[in-house]
Amino acid sequence: MIILNGKLSSFSKTAGPGILFACTAIGVSHLVQSTRAGADFGLMMLGFVILVSVMKYPFFEYGSRYANSTQTSIIDGYKKLGKPALWLYFLLTIASMFFVTGAVGFVTAGFFENLFGIDFLGEWTVVILFVVCVGILAIGKYNLLDSLIKIIAIVLLASTVSAFLFALYNGPIEPVSGFEPKELWDISGIFFLLALMGWMPTAVDLSSWNSLWTLERMKQTNYKPKLKETLLEFRLAYLITGILAVMFVVLGTFIFYGSGQELPNNNSDFAHKVVTLYTETIGGWSYIIIAASAFTVMFGTIIAVFDGYSRSLQRTVELIFTKKEDKIRTKFRTFYVIFLILISAGSLVVIFQFGNNLKELVDFATVLSFVIAPVIAIFNLRLVTGKFLEKEHQPSIFLRILSFAGIVFLSGFALFFLITKFYS
Repeated sequence: MIILNGKLSSFSKTAGPGILFACTAIGVSHLVQSTRAGADFGLMMLGFVILVSVMKYPFFEYGSRYANSTQTSIIDGYKKLGKPALWLYFLLTIASMFFVTGAVGFVTAGFFENLFGIDFLGEWTVVILFVVCVGILAIGKYNLLDSLIKIIAIVLLASTVSAFLFALYNGPIEPVSGFEPKELWDISGIFFLLALMGWMPTAVDLSSWNSLWTLERMKQTNYKPKLKETLLEFRLAYLITGILAVMFVVLGTFIFYGSGQELPNNNSDFAHKVVTLYTETIGGWSYIIIAASAFTVMFGTIIAVFDGYSRSLQRTVELIFTKKEDKIRTKFRTFYVIFLILISAGSLVVIFQFGNNLKELVDFATVLSFVIAPVIAIFNLRLVTGKFLEKEHQPSIFLRILSFAGIVFLSGFALFFLITKFYS
């Protein structure tokens, strides 16, 4: 009993980075992309969801592994690979961050409008949302919100499992007369497949956030977990994100596939449809609970995205332009807040540019993430299998083999997309 209590105490001190990762992943990739996958293509998308989640796994784990083993972020590791590697990571982050943040923010605004029945603010909803997010993070009040997000995430988890079980019990809907499934292997189908895999469970370049959050958790608890403790916490979170992705594909298939209905392109209407997806299986009484839970999870996602990008940019800029460690620490808050404002402004420009086209914005952001994924994957593998990590902390032979397979998989699909797009 004493041993069990000790393990639970250690796990509670370690838990946090994995939960933040899960909150980030369960947002757009699950609520939007997985639901669309099932609704448009049916259960055939399950294989791709499972495959890409397995293939990407090592590169996310390596962020947590490197941070625990070296007590530094994997971004510090990129500098050890050479200044060109750090600069490339910096440029790739800048190239993608406005589109990623814009897509997540736009979806979150839709769930906000759906929850409160607001339709008169238009794009100002996103502006207000971003101001609130920047304000919360700038004054450092994220800890309380993080605790709330974990509670609501449990509610969403329970709701998703309930809806999934009800959907299995009721079975799939009967296809309408004359229904013809969408073609997966044409240009639009391939584009969506890459978009789905780009953020399944999330973008590979976000693996650097795992290492930053792992270090932050150690600082908060003043507890340095063993490597196996850090990896256990992350693996549990990753497994949950994978299971939920499968559930969302099944829900989209059983409730929408063959119905002849198209999921809306407007962010607020889409949010309403997703929430209705739950209530049609659980019951109308659950609408407000599901709507509140979905918005809160998306709000947690956009907060995590702002925090992750700002932290990673701050650390990258410090490593590139600052040589002395004491100067790095004194400038942290200034850099962090500046990047929060910069990311917010740039993302709003992207949102205004795409207008009210939810699917186009989300697909563009996710495909962009997929195309740059192989570069980050190679960097992460080099850092945990070479001279930069002690032998006892390096991954197993199985993970190394899976990593090579993952790099080939990500590179092959990215190259296939670029060739297809160029000659189409």
